[in-house]
Amino acid sequence: MGKRVAVMLAGCGVYDGSEIHESSAVLVHLSREGAQAEVYAPNVEQMHVVDHVKGQPTQEKRNVLVESARIARGNIKDLAKLDVQGLDALIIPGGFGVAKNLSTWATQGKNCIICKEVEEVLRAFHAARKPIGLCCISPVLAAKIFPGCELTVGHDTECEKWPYAKTAETMKELGCKHVNKHVTDIHVDVKNKLVTTSAFMCNAPVHEIYDGIGKMVQEVVRLA
Repeated sequence: MGKRVAVMLAGCGVYDGSEIHESSAVLVHLSREGAQAEVYAPNVEQMHVVDHVKGQPTQEKRNVLVESARIARGNIKDLAKLDVQGLDALIIPGGFGVAKNLSTWATQGKNCIICKEVEEVLRAFHAARKPIGLCCISPVLAAKIFPGCELTVGHDTECEKWPYAKTAETMKELGCKHVNKHVTDIHVDVKNKLVTTSAFMCNAPVHEIYDGIGKMVQEVVRLA
């Protein structure tokens, strides 16, 4: 039997949910590794809905679980029903939904609140010594919950290639060790069993994003 890996989504779309290319890459690479993906999302209302053509919020209301089901092709469960005992690892793709729907990082930064169910799941996997894979902005969840952990969101010096590098500095303020890595590389915190890669925190070609996520997934499955 292949490893059973929980994939936590935060909606559908980079600006208000899970980043679709990252989520797809996670699912493809899990399949390639012979692992069974089990997709979950919290049954809560999104912080807001963004028109992805205009890049502006709308007056719509959408549900995180319902939207995430688009990526999961309907094969998804309420995060409240996740049982860590039957699972081998956890992976959380990025996208602004992580900072808006799974936490309040988008509006409060290091002073954010992590959604109760999300924090409980992360703590349960950590306590069970089961690996957690995080990419793009999702390492901020671990930064908030596990002080002193080692993570990467790419680079800590802002430039055209790394437009979100200030995130690394904020994570350091939370007491984490940030490790600069190229987009195709990963960082492994052996002590905490955290595997991170920068993904779209980097202004890089999509195949490089895909390759970095592939290494992250491969390592998570290996550690499981």
